[in-house]
Amino acid sequence: MRIKRLQLSNLRSIQSLAFDASADINIIHGQNGSGKTSILEGLHFLSVARSFRTHQSRYVISEGQQQLTCFAKIEGESDAGGLGVERTQQGDVRARFRGEEIDLTALAGLVPMQVIDSESFTLLDGSPSVRRQFIDWGGFHHSAGFISVWRGFQRALKQRNSLLKRGSIDRSLREVWDREFILHAERLTELRSAYVDALLPHFTGIAEQLVREVVTDLRFSPGWDRDQDLQTLLNESFERDMRQGFTSLGPQRADLKFRVGSRSAAEHLSRGQKKLVVSALKLAQGQLYEATRGHSCIYLIDDLPAELDKEHLATFCSFLKQSNSQSFVTCVEPSSMLEVWGATTDGALLNVDSGQLTAKQTFGEIYE
Repeated sequence: MRIKRLQLSNLRSIQSLAFDASADINIIHGQNGSGKTSILEGLHFLSVARSFRTHQSRYVISEGQQQLTCFAKIEGESDAGGLGVERTQQGDVRARFRGEEIDLTALAGLVPMQVIDSESFTLLDGSPSVRRQFIDWGGFHHSAGFISVWRGFQRALKQRNSLLKRGSIDRSLREVWDREFILHAERLTELRSAYVDALLPHFTGIAEQLVREVVTDLRFSPGWDRDQDLQTLLNESFERDMRQGFTSLGPQRADLKFRVGSRSAAEHLSRGQKKLVVSALKLAQGQLYEATRGHSCIYLIDDLPAELDKEHLATFCSFLKQSNSQSFVTCVEPSSMLEVWGATTDGALLNVDSGQLTAKQTFGEIYE
């Protein structure tokens, strides 16, 4: 899937902006605060109808405006047409594809995107919930029944926790929700584990290219000891769970463990190495998506050169060029990336200032 044309209105400092995108590499450059990251936000709205920078829509909509609008012409092997997303100050969302209204689940499956930015470091050193979201994004796109299993587990977990907060529980009611919890917990964990197993060779292969000097071990932790019966473990932890008011074992405690030798990767790696490991994860997820679904996702990379030396930046840029994916990359100074990509790359260089597109050149035009 690729973006052919993008139109944004009332998004932060962008009142109105439109451009035709390159099929492969799009460099968006400008000074800090120029609005280049806002373009990535607008693209992200076309995938999940929200920003990757904040959950508060009122901060994303331009001051004095009631709603933002993101529209794109997209093309793929099986899907093509106009895609639009609107979001109001009240948080209401409306998405349309080819003139027909679609729900957010359909939207998420239509134009999958991977974001690599400063917050991506939390995949290594943030809370386990960030890593569960990473796994579940992949599971959603990897397995057709994943979303229904995930929702079933969330419902069972919510009901069980609600019972635990009451202080006294009818035994028959507890047994009902324990069965529901275990049923969905086991199935969700099977899907998550299968996804991580499928992801691992892609991650290993890409990490060997991007971070050759670091060997990172990646393992899935399901949230309980799967060598033991989950019902037995729930019974053993019941009194403690009653005191705490929540379920302490299960997929809601799942995690991904990253280690370099015997040490945590979050503690061992430099900032630049962390960025490369996180990028390898996101690129691997996109690569697996393409292998599974037959078409590529889109990469949104904010300030690509940050934290990277010239050699690692060149390796990263070369990987993007060789991939079958469309990328939108922001930076302050594009020269180091242009040196790698060159005139033979299907690319575009866009200059942004104060929320406006001030210049656009193809890579071929730059090197004429």
